[in-house]
Amino acid sequence: MTKLLNQWRQGFTRREALSGLVSFLAASPLLHAQRDPWPLDQHRRHLGFNEMLTAFDFEPVFKANVPLSIYDYTAHGTDSEFTLMRNRDAFDWVELVGQGGVSVEDVDTSTEIFGLPMKSPIMLAPTSRQRDLHPDGELGMYRAATTTDTTMIVSNASSFPFTRIADAAEGPLWYQLYARQDIEANRQPLADGQAVGAQTVVVTIDQQGSYYERDLHDFHLGGAVRSPRRRRETSNPYGVGEGRLWYEWKLFDDLRSMIDVPILAKGILTGEGAKKCLEHGVEGIVVSNHGARAIDYGPSTLEVLEEVVDAVNGRVPVLIDSGFRRGSDVLKALALGADAVCLGRASRWGLGAFGEQGAQKVIEIINAELVHAMAAAGCRDIKSINSSIVRTNFP
Repeated sequence: MTKLLNQWRQGFTRREALSGLVSFLAASPLLHAQRDPWPLDQHRRHLGFNEMLTAFDFEPVFKANVPLSIYDYTAHGTDSEFTLMRNRDAFDWVELVGQGGVSVEDVDTSTEIFGLPMKSPIMLAPTSRQRDLHPDGELGMYRAATTTDTTMIVSNASSFPFTRIADAAEGPLWYQLYARQDIEANRQPLADGQAVGAQTVVVTIDQQGSYYERDLHDFHLGGAVRSPRRRRETSNPYGVGEGRLWYEWKLFDDLRSMIDVPILAKGILTGEGAKKCLEHGVEGIVVSNHGARAIDYGPSTLEVLEEVVDAVNGRVPVLIDSGFRRGSDVLKALALGADAVCLGRASRWGLGAFGEQGAQKVIEIINAELVHAMAAAGCRDIKSINSSIVRTNFP
């Protein structure tokens, strides 16, 4: 007690007091002085590039490379993120029934959609703001896609204009559109995209009245680089954002005269919705819940896939995204009727972790996993994949 009393009487030196004050201010979230959400005392060595064995290996490296708000923009789902977890849980509800008898060297993953040859049924989904992940952004992602003969769908909310992305490489390229309510405002971007070689136009039609809770936490804890999007004033009594609430099926009728390539509808989760698409001239379906960013407590895409495939009945190609991380995930979707599978977060992890080379390696890893899964299931090529190789147990 005497020792503590003497220390109190002596007090702090001026240097100690200033040092403590500076430390306090540097850590204050109000000043945004400490950006790093992962302090060194919690650090563990991340795997190097040559140690990457699965797509999941890239996520912690990506997470360490960027501010928390950038990571969370890629990672988040809407509201409670129930659907985000359900997208992954769904793969546990589909079992692969191995039949074997096929050598890995004999597996052929080539396919075609709209008569366009594809080395693999794995594609890259449209995702926005890729320059936040790496300075090369969509340019590096497209080069990675081209190197692996992978078709990339480019978001019209990209960091670079579509025309500049198209100049970055020479691989297959599709264009994704968030349609504007003023229909004529869509004409020029659609013309520009088709002029530089967009092979299809993918129109996103989910409503996405989203509320990202984890982003709000980042902002209030002082970790955000930018403020979260605030809810705008709305004319409806529920405060739901109205950016896409105007969507109606006639949108496809209005866009048809502006588009000379196949049109796909992205955001379909029911057989009824798929049939409506066909009634309005849509030539392809993308089963998607926007990576669980559109509506919470919705179904996973995998569990509604068969319903959509049955409704379409082979008349148009059916693609799927949301939650795919492994080659076995891809095989399960193909067995349930999908014609192709689109990667979103997984390829972003690769780009954010190691740039173009990282994105390329993620694609290569998942393609290699698909080959091994097909061999184990006894599937020599894409045409031989069917529902006989899976058992489903959806809740």
